Amino acid sequence: MKTKTIALVAHDNRKEDLREWVAYNYRKLLPNRLVCTGTTGKLVKETIEKNLEGKESMDFDITLLKSGPLGGDQQLGAMIAEGKIDMVIFLWDPMEPQPHDVDVKALLRITVLNNVPTASNRSTADYMITSPLFESDYTPVLKDYSSYINRPL
Repeated sequence: MKTKTIALVAHDNRKEDLREWVAYNYRKLLPNRLVCTGTTGKLVKETIEKNLEGKESMDFDITLLKSGPLGGDQQLGAMIAEGKIDMVIFLWDPMEPQPHDVDVKALLRITVLNNVPTASNRSTADYMITSPLFESDYTPVLKDYSSYINRPL
């Protein structure tokens, strides 16, 4: 199995959904590197540790970024732009206005721009983590933006 770097992000009203999803899927997540924004990361770490209690090694690779509204979304976006993230699970809340909505849109835009698989709900996250591609080498096809980069000014 190829180790993946998986970003996990959830808005406040979706954190419980993500916690449940992580609790159910923690065994598949453990061999991978996890990157999380702020309080979501604390919740993910606590959930995995609770599920590991007395069962397995407590070592797992998790990076905690800043809270989304405090720059975590931009930190994650930079990692995506640098090719450091393999997939994103971002349970965002479509019913609640976000104070950092422009950051959220920029993050989702950069995932599309870099062809990074992105789940915005639990069903899609389930499909992604159970896909045969999850456990294999996979290099997404990137669109060639050279005509845009080299356009005359």
